[in-house]
Amino acid sequence: MKEKLRFLGLDVHAETIAVAIAEPDGEVRGLGTIPNRAESIRKLIKKLGPAEKLRACYEAGPTGYVVYWQLAELGVQCDVVAPTLVPVKAGDRVKTDRRDAEKLARCYRSGDLTAVWVPDEGSEALRRKPLLMAASTARSPASPTASRATTTRAPTAPTTIP
Repeated sequence: MKEKLRFLGLDVHAETIAVAIAEPDGEVRGLGTIPNRAESIRKLIKKLGPAEKLRACYEAGPTGYVVYWQLAELGVQCDVVAPTLVPVKAGDRVKTDRRDAEKLARCYRSGDLTAVWVPDEGSEALRRKPLLMAASTARSPASPTASRATTTRAPTAPTTIP
């Protein structure tokens, strides 16, 4: 007998996650929006059934891989997909979080999505550290780059070329 998997499409934002599910019988439906919090994700997975029967995906973006790591910790197989490679129908211009989640669930079930490599938490921390340091240095008024913009140089004597 074929394994009955349920495919979750997640449209992840900083504060919320729109959730849709593609059932084994073909039905694709939106489940609503949950807060982007570990406890909310845990409750959702518990409500939807055994983790080994769930597959989840969401588009790579500025929210990073935290949702991926949370789902993996709960035992859910998850893929982070390349947003530029999600199939788009001609004339499909109405874009909502619910529709995006439903499209992800539908395409994930049919195998039309391309997953990206997801670093582990240690690798991601190493990658982000220089970015965070650069951002904090650029904002700091005591930084050398900030002081260069506000200091003036004393005029130098003109040099003559023989």
